[in-house]
Amino acid sequence: MSATANAGSQPGTIQGTTAGARHASSGSGSDGVGGGSGSPRRRRGPLAWLREAGWRHVIGIAFSLYALLPIAYIVSVSLKPHGTLTGSNELFTDFSLESYARVLTDPAHPFGQWFLNSLLVGLCTAAGTVFLGALAAYSFSRMRFRGRRTGLLSLILLQMFPQLLAVVAVFLLVTKLGEIVPWLGVNSPAALIAVYLGGALGVNTYLMYGFFNTVPMSIDEAAKLDGAGHARIFFTIILRLVAPILAVVGLLSFIATMNDFVISSVILVDPQKQTLAVGLYNMVSNPNYADWSAFAAGAVMAALPVVIIFVALQRYIVGGLTAGSVK
Repeated sequence: MSATANAGSQPGTIQGTTAGARHASSGSGSDGVGGGSGSPRRRRGPLAWLREAGWRHVIGIAFSLYALLPIAYIVSVSLKPHGTLTGSNELFTDFSLESYARVLTDPAHPFGQWFLNSLLVGLCTAAGTVFLGALAAYSFSRMRFRGRRTGLLSLILLQMFPQLLAVVAVFLLVTKLGEIVPWLGVNSPAALIAVYLGGALGVNTYLMYGFFNTVPMSIDEAAKLDGAGHARIFFTIILRLVAPILAVVGLLSFIATMNDFVISSVILVDPQKQTLAVGLYNMVSNPNYADWSAFAAGAVMAALPVVIIFVALQRYIVGGLTAGSVK
């Protein structure tokens, strides 16, 4: 009898326990503490969002405004018909292309010739830097020879001295060299390109060297088994794999060349052979006749080649900037 009674009481006990559990779960859900499906989740306040992710957006917007406001100011000044900076604190109050017409048709300031000179020097410097730097980086990365480590260390040590310290020496060297080889003397774009190549080759070679080391040596070994030499491996295999760093080095070299003023002003004295940086400076060097709106228009047009090349090489930029920094 006792066994039967116990057996009969077990279903009631189980049902009571289940009902109590349901009551407890429903009660906890109604309090908002438990994870009840019917209860609304507690919303985070604006301060919590600002601490977790909002501060990143705030910093990003601040840096974007810091970078975009000068550009907007230059564009606004270039659209003003007057040649002074009077009233330029108000952005985009006028819209006129007179400044662009003046800078393109002024016979005293051959902007078109300056533009072509800058493109010639910039593109040749970028192409030469990429080619020579890639050859040197491949040699340091793939070959083992005496003085290899010393050469790499010398590349770094040479970059510790700014080029401005060598301006006088460069001018004297170019002057003497022009007496022997006229097309490498003063007022020669080829001489300016040679100076740029020598100044930027060290740091660009070391940057490419770090990227070349990320390419597995097994690729070279497999190509050598098929009978390929160093020249074939370099031109047909390696250059395709390191395209991102080539694009980055070429872009940085082009930008540095387009923006250079000191070395270009020392070597190129003839106004017809000057670059944009020197020519635009001469437009406003005399404060009594400075045409600032034309200067701003020229600066806007001078930035167009850099923007176009950056957009064309954009898919290589991120990979080239990050991969070469880790050995």
